[in-house]
Amino acid sequence: MARTSSDIALKTRNADEASPRPKARLDLFKFVPFRLNRLAAEVSAALSVEYQERHGLDIPAWRVIATLGFRNDACSAQFISQCTRTHKSTISRAVTALLNGELIERVENETDRREFRLQLTKKGRALYEELFPQLLRREDEILACLSAQERKQLAALLGKIEQSLDLIQTSEEADAKQAY
Repeated sequence: MARTSSDIALKTRNADEASPRPKARLDLFKFVPFRLNRLAAEVSAALSVEYQERHGLDIPAWRVIATLGFRNDACSAQFISQCTRTHKSTISRAVTALLNGELIERVENETDRREFRLQLTKKGRALYEELFPQLLRREDEILACLSAQERKQLAALLGKIEQSLDLIQTSEEADAKQAY
């Protein structure tokens, strides 16, 4: 069951009442949503060097390729949008560019012929297979400042936050749902 913003606000209000904070101005550099957003932007930019400079892909195009790359079957652009939390118009533009570059292709949905699904072409699969080890290496470089134990703790803490927001946390869950 998805949580609404009012559910989260109530949960937050209850937590605030349990541990009152001093009345002070908001320090963005201590505000967790700001810190997570800034970190995500920096990590994404650091990773984008691997696919942007070498292959001319922007971040949304890479998100489409990455989503299709981990899946065993085709999926809709809507699924990609929901999975990556990227606006559907942004994904639509990326899909158009990737179709034109022959990195992805449309396949007819067998159960609903009005709908098309997306999958990697051979060229797209080769690009994905080339890029993901480079991105994993770059991720290791970014996380090198953390010990193995700290990496496990970070993964567990991020998982707890994702779970509290009812976000799918594994590719198996995403595949089982077919959509968020």
